[in-house]
Amino acid sequence: MSKRVLMAMSGGVDSSVAAALLVEQGYEVIGVTMNTWTDDIPEEIQMNQHSGCCSLAAVEDARSVAHKLGIPYYVMNFQGQFARTVIDYFIEEYTRGRTPNPCIACNRYVKFSAFLEKAKQLECDYVATGHYAVIGQDDRFPGRWLLGKSADARKDQTYVLHNLTQEALAHTLFPVGHLQKSEVRALAAKYGFVTADKPDSQEICFVYDNDYGRFLKERAPEAIVPGPILNTRGEVIGQHQGLPLYTIGQRKGLGLTTPRPVYVVDLDVERNAVIVGEDEETYRGGLVASDLNWIAIPGLTFPRRCRAKIRRMAPEAECTIYPIGEDAVRVEFDRPQRAITPGQAVVFYDGDWVLGGGTIERAIN
Repeated sequence: MSKRVLMAMSGGVDSSVAAALLVEQGYEVIGVTMNTWTDDIPEEIQMNQHSGCCSLAAVEDARSVAHKLGIPYYVMNFQGQFARTVIDYFIEEYTRGRTPNPCIACNRYVKFSAFLEKAKQLECDYVATGHYAVIGQDDRFPGRWLLGKSADARKDQTYVLHNLTQEALAHTLFPVGHLQKSEVRALAAKYGFVTADKPDSQEICFVYDNDYGRFLKERAPEAIVPGPILNTRGEVIGQHQGLPLYTIGQRKGLGLTTPRPVYVVDLDVERNAVIVGEDEETYRGGLVASDLNWIAIPGLTFPRRCRAKIRRMAPEAECTIYPIGEDAVRVEFDRPQRAITPGQAVVFYDGDWVLGGGTIERAIN
């Protein structure tokens, strides 16, 4: 009997080809688009073919691919789960002066939690997505399911997948993880999919115009309180429009006229102040992270050398990680890192495998 897979189809080229590869490999595939959009998205945006995953246009594209593959296709409502675990988290983190990553929250609580539970209810053996990553095992990490980098380093998504549990990894397939993006598009064209030339979605899916400032002003206006911009000597040099509208390392949009460029080096929630300084003042020697998820190892009980990424597009940096209690680590980098940002993730690597990761609480010198 063939294995049954619940395939998450976003209406993009990656999940389209992932579904096709699973069919070719003999799996029984059920295509599903997760409806996570809220009701306040304008109709003209939802019907725009380039509006991103989960729009009405994306549903039609996914349905077209499923029809061509001859697999059943459904749209399932995950709006409540998405609103609670992604949108509410997004707003709350910004109101705390932190910079969230909603894709990580979506993967953690929706795609590889709620969606996986739905797969179990439908007696599916696996869930599958179009993410660029691989799942495997290695004798160096006995008994562990591992998350590894994709073949296409530019598209690798292990950073946003670092919260996958052993249970999720054991029941997940990433069919395009071993391919280059160019190969995926070539396969989509070969299959005749309408998604073959569809551009990648870059924006936050629920912020339809990519203006997160507008979104926060509408959803949490009480958090957008103007206040002082201070230099690192504590002198007032300007006024900001609200802490949630700024992030560590930011240079543009500060509304300041200064002899030399200045950058956001800190957000002081207690004083409702944006702290700015010169570029070298954005560098820190380490960080403290919590809310940890370990993949290649069951936990950290002694200092360990590895590489770490402090944002998805950042290069990996050599470091040593030290355990602090049961759910926190101190990370000391060999070289100071720029714009370490509370609320973002730090992800640890041993070669091509993800050791684990957590949420940045604060930068340290």
